[in-house]
Amino acid sequence: MIDVAWSDFTPWTALAGGLLIGLATALFLLLNGRIAGISGILGGLLSPSRGDIAWRLAFMAGLIGAPLAWLMVADLPPIEINAGYPSLIIAGLLVGLGTRYGSGCTSGHGVCGLSRLSLRSLVATLSFMAAGFITVYIIRHLLGA
Repeated sequence: MIDVAWSDFTPWTALAGGLLIGLATALFLLLNGRIAGISGILGGLLSPSRGDIAWRLAFMAGLIGAPLAWLMVADLPPIEINAGYPSLIIAGLLVGLGTRYGSGCTSGHGVCGLSRLSLRSLVATLSFMAAGFITVYIIRHLLGA
């Protein structure tokens, strides 16, 4: 049985966030000619090319700085992670491995690729989602964790 916390249901802020993500990725593509895929941007910092570092650092700084800027306006929502460090480390490594095999992450394929009607991104996003659904089902229902 799923218990929905209706007091936490915030469709207007979710809509605003989605619109901002869409606008930001569209502007990033139009102004820079690049896809705003986080794994590709971060991966480019690990093997940098000349003249390619500054914008990548600025992008990553924005990801880190946005919650800090939000703190000037309101409190961040509470973060609750129901997993131990070994699970988080394994999950992080699997996600990293998956982004390499999938040639991108959920932001690159799911947000940017789907909006460009990329068939490859559709297959990748469906694969990401299916893997997530199956993993949650196995861990929560079959293993009872």
